[in-house]
Amino acid sequence: MTAPGPDEAAAEPLVGLVIVSHSTKVADGTLELAEQMAGDEVRIIAAGGLADGAIGTDATRIAAAIQAADAGKGVVVMTDLGSAVLSASTALEMLDPDQAARVRLSRGPVVEGTIVAAIQASIGDDLDAVVQTADAMLAHDKLAG
Repeated sequence: MTAPGPDEAAAEPLVGLVIVSHSTKVADGTLELAEQMAGDEVRIIAAGGLADGAIGTDATRIAAAIQAADAGKGVVVMTDLGSAVLSASTALEMLDPDQAARVRLSRGPVVEGTIVAAIQASIGDDLDAVVQTADAMLAHDKLAG
């Protein structure tokens, strides 16, 4: 029996992402962009809007999204507005403490932060590096060449 080749080796788990927006369309659109940039190996879950499609956030949906995105290496949660942060924080309280310890809330902008976080996750960066990259987008000047 030969050792598996590089294509056959078990893939290392990657950091997952959860996109929390008050709008389902914003979360889904951001997910689409991130998947285009990073590929489909990164678990990215959109948790936008309420279950009925209305504008808002739901801590229970966010907690479920975190669980779905977690492949064992942690999850970065990207949020849009203030109450989304509150809902994401409440979702963390709903999780098992061991899983909650592997979750980071990013300060970065939801669209740009998600895209760079997805790219960093796709190359195998650890949880802290992925969230730091997303957070750094908060100070990024799009107009400075």
